[in-house]
Amino acid sequence: MKDEDSRYEAVRSRDARFDGEFFFAVATTGIYCRPSCPAVTPKRCNVRFFATAAGAQRSGFRACRRCRPDAAPGSAEWNVRADVVGRAMRLIGDGVVDREGVAGLAVRLGYSARQVQRQLTAELGAGPVALARAQRAHTARVLLRTTDLPVTEIAFASGFASVRQFNDTIRAVYAMTPSALRAAAPRSGRTARRAATPTAGIPLRLAHRGPYHAGAVFDLLQREAVAGVEEVRGVPGGRLYRRTLRLPYGTGIVAVDERQGAARKGLGAHPGGWLDARLHLTDPRDLTTAVQRLRRLFDLDADPYAVDERLGADPRLAPLVAARPGLRSPGAADPEELAVRALVGPAEAARLVRGYGKALDAPCGTLTHVFPEPAALAEAEPHGTLGTLAAALADGTLRLDAGADRDEAQRALEALPGLDAATIAAVRARALGDPDVAPPHTRVPDSWRPWRTYALHHLRAAGERP
Repeated sequence: MKDEDSRYEAVRSRDARFDGEFFFAVATTGIYCRPSCPAVTPKRCNVRFFATAAGAQRSGFRACRRCRPDAAPGSAEWNVRADVVGRAMRLIGDGVVDREGVAGLAVRLGYSARQVQRQLTAELGAGPVALARAQRAHTARVLLRTTDLPVTEIAFASGFASVRQFNDTIRAVYAMTPSALRAAAPRSGRTARRAATPTAGIPLRLAHRGPYHAGAVFDLLQREAVAGVEEVRGVPGGRLYRRTLRLPYGTGIVAVDERQGAARKGLGAHPGGWLDARLHLTDPRDLTTAVQRLRRLFDLDADPYAVDERLGADPRLAPLVAARPGLRSPGAADPEELAVRALVGPAEAARLVRGYGKALDAPCGTLTHVFPEPAALAEAEPHGTLGTLAAALADGTLRLDAGADRDEAQRALEALPGLDAATIAAVRARALGDPDVAPPHTRVPDSWRPWRTYALHHLRAAGERP
């Protein structure tokens, strides 16, 4: 939604479909909000629009305390777009700027730091540093409200270089000190914080927009679960998905509940909801990265309205879309792991985990290992297609990270001997998050573009073939 008059109409109707897609700020109050904010609608002459929360912050606006715009679902645009801006936003979300700086981001994108700065600022109103700063502020707020970690530890866990920088940012974004922000947490947040011990983990709400068909996502995760790394407990409708994570600074274990939380009535048209999760980390600096990878795994930043509108217009898909509104296309918590699993299947993947996976310092039920790294697999099983794939991932010949160029990755996959077209398509759809992958050697209508991946999930969920 690029037209500002259309955006203002979305604000007037408090339309939650556009939460995270854009933000609006009010010049007379100095506050920025999400479109569904329940506050009184400001006059049009006082409203400014921004593509990102960072753009609003950079212009001197602070976050609304009622609608918490920084906690909105991410824009679906960044997952769909394959250009440098879309790739950069995925990498920033994965914490690359915090770990490697703007120079590291530019290297991954294949551009100079100046070019990346110019393109992001021109389109989003904020450069990579400002975008990362906004993300750090959100991470800090989550930690302040859900854990009893000392404020100093939270500052560095959130990615800030100093406590002073942390304090200044929290004051600028929320108009409160870190201690006041913690004290202002609602009663439920204070209760959760008391429960957020090192053994209990960090409670999270993973927000999504619109309807979310969780059953099909959990069905897929249950079918594909690899022993030692994943498990799904419970009965349909009340299942709990648990898995281990390999992260930049350490390891993690996450539990995600199939039962969904729903936004309160009165918070605007088309409210979304959330999935409850609990995250255990060996190093809290991995929080931002872990959350973003979970969002990609569960496809939480998708725009179900755009997908369902396009696919629902097709006679064959219309009844399937009506039966499963908000069906998602699950991604991957670890793209390199997904590529190996797509090649070998769950049973063989479990053998690799037992043989070469990194054992957790403290096993948690059936979760005992982190999936083996490509370098370990390349050394242990250097022959055959698995060895070739693992070596390509280990030496960087094949890149599947959040900012990878999808077409370049596909060409690299096609150059590897032994990989069939179906495996390559699965890697592109799941590991690279491409929403428009057609099944190989099969003709599907062009009217399904740019959501062919979702169309295939509808067919599979209904037991049909393309």
